[in-house]
Amino acid sequence: MSWATPEERRNLGHSRRKQLGRQQNGQLNIKARKSPLALLDRAERGRVPALLKLKHQLMAQSPFVFFRGAAPIMAADLALVPNTGIEAQICGDAHVRNLGAFAAPDGRLVFDINDFDETIRGPFEWDLKRMAASIVLAGRESRHKEASARDAVQHCIMRYTEQMRAFARLPLLEVARFQVHRIGNVVPVHSALVKAERATPLHSLDLLTEPVPGKPGTRRFKEIKPNLTRITGTQAEKILNSLAPYREVLEPQRQHLLSLYRPVDVAFKVVGTGSVGLRDYCIYFEGNGPNDPLFLQIKEEAPSAYTPYLQHAHPANHNGQRVATGQRAMQLQSDPFLGWTHIGSRQFLVRQLNDHKGSIDLTDLAGTGLTAFAEVCGELLARGHARSGDPLVISGYLGNGEAFAEALTHFGSRYADQTEKDWQTLRRSGKVEVPKRTR
Repeated sequence: MSWATPEERRNLGHSRRKQLGRQQNGQLNIKARKSPLALLDRAERGRVPALLKLKHQLMAQSPFVFFRGAAPIMAADLALVPNTGIEAQICGDAHVRNLGAFAAPDGRLVFDINDFDETIRGPFEWDLKRMAASIVLAGRESRHKEASARDAVQHCIMRYTEQMRAFARLPLLEVARFQVHRIGNVVPVHSALVKAERATPLHSLDLLTEPVPGKPGTRRFKEIKPNLTRITGTQAEKILNSLAPYREVLEPQRQHLLSLYRPVDVAFKVVGTGSVGLRDYCIYFEGNGPNDPLFLQIKEEAPSAYTPYLQHAHPANHNGQRVATGQRAMQLQSDPFLGWTHIGSRQFLVRQLNDHKGSIDLTDLAGTGLTAFAEVCGELLARGHARSGDPLVISGYLGNGEAFAEALTHFGSRYADQTEKDWQTLRRSGKVEVPKRTR
């Protein structure tokens, strides 16, 4: 791509309104959509069969939990309507529970987007549409009136627009290192930061491990089936062998730090909602004795749900690398142990497990919490897109943002309605056991 002036880039964004008018972002093509359960079945191929029932049981809990596991359905739905063609690195699974607190490389707690399994370069508005639907669903589940949930979406998108306009005026280097300071005062964010402060490696040690009988000072993973299961023998050896290619992708100083830790035990862990059924391993390390634990998560990564629907997208050479590089593109600060590896033909992301991590609960969104948190979501998505895309092009398309915000508010409400119907379809499908109501 040849260099373009700021004015040319802004005009390019403005011209994309001819391709997709801002008011048209409310479109949803219900008639053309495929069976949601067929899309789920296709996305679940190759997963651990014994865990799929658990995944469906989780998704049957509520429309919002269903939505968390239904990124493949929404990816297909978004592809049925026109898009702006303005690309950035998208999170791909932007919803209110995929933002959280974690420890930065310097030890400070930060709050940012923290789930990138579906990340890919794609139309920037796809992240915003998924976030809009999640805000409405979260609002309904936290007992907000529909008008309040829609108002929260409006605030999210307008905050995104305002922040993107600000980024368009800043020098590029300032955009790259921009930090969000005020969000710690927002109640749901503060709650997540408090949880993260408590989630120390020693807390994980107590939560995940137990003393080995007859071996003082020695610990091993607990057995908490199906969520946590110890792995031994040749299978554990294969997982430990995956550390060799992982070390090669770390920076030299991280390689040195990792070399001072010794692996103690290995386990299989069930995580998340959409990820249930993928292979997820944990390795427990010790550094300077038993009070210096390190937990690494080795998480299988499938192709992004959006890959089939993006004309210029090519299957990633390594999906763990896709996730790690997408995360670094959008986040200001990332896990210092972030990397990737492989076990046989399967591809994995590697990261720290539970090191000062904390997420919000939907109960944190009661009252004014929903709108305040929605604005945080808009601001952090704007920063991620500005870092990985072009804020001048995006702001050129958005203008003052009112028409775009109204369209996405409409979309969020309609897609939340459709998600509730899909959730009911799952509950009637026979895939899950639905408790009978008692009189």
